[in-house]
Amino acid sequence: MQLKDKVAYVTGAASGIGKAIALMYAAEGAKVAVADLNLAAAQATAEEIKAAGGQAIGVAVDVTSEEQVNASVEATVAAFGGVDILVSNAGIQIVHPVEEFEFADWKKMLAIHLDGAFLTTKACIRHMYAQGRGGSIIYMGSVHSKLASLLKAPYVTAKHGLLGLARTVSKEGAAKGVRANVICPGFVRTPLVDKQIPEQAQTLGISEEDVIKKIMLKDTVDGEFTTLDDVARVALLFAAFPTNALTGQSLIVSHGWSME
Repeated sequence: MQLKDKVAYVTGAASGIGKAIALMYAAEGAKVAVADLNLAAAQATAEEIKAAGGQAIGVAVDVTSEEQVNASVEATVAAFGGVDILVSNAGIQIVHPVEEFEFADWKKMLAIHLDGAFLTTKACIRHMYAQGRGGSIIYMGSVHSKLASLLKAPYVTAKHGLLGLARTVSKEGAAKGVRANVICPGFVRTPLVDKQIPEQAQTLGISEEDVIKKIMLKDTVDGEFTTLDDVARVALLFAAFPTNALTGQSLIVSHGWSME
């Protein structure tokens, strides 16, 4: 029970990576706010946690809305008495060559990935400071926080930006015991990735099998996708680590795709 009595607020937690983290945190003793754009799915995940003996609530949030972010964090504090862990995980993917990218889509991508990280940090860190017991802020980056791929200009830009945010927050939060780190997964078979496979196949004029083997997994050491459990275990490490010795860092979990 590495997170006993801790309170975690996890965005994008009704499915995929966010849900895997929420379930693992609950199993390790955390009280979890399952925050998601889809309230019904968030509540269903919260019920799943409670059925397994954990504590959770489902809250609706559009991470690009300061009002909704603040309201959902306040609901978390009201339910559980504080917030100790933030996982900023909500994200989407849109793929196009730069010259074909609509400006509206560019802004949407940056708003969800970067504005969302900023707004949830601002809302949670105030409580972490006031509580006086420190905290852990975790951003869901990507191998694309370190390198680039075709067709993903705003995604790569946003994921690079999370490194700068984490490093700044780690310096500002150190005196109050608040740590900030970035998880950088490789390709994980989530609905987000499954959606990209046919899109990239069509754009690049190759088969879906070639997208997987020759683009997504070609630089891994074993040709394997990163799993939800892989990422959740790293999220647990960052959440449970007790000191400022591990802050301002980014940890790649990608089957060796990137070894920086």
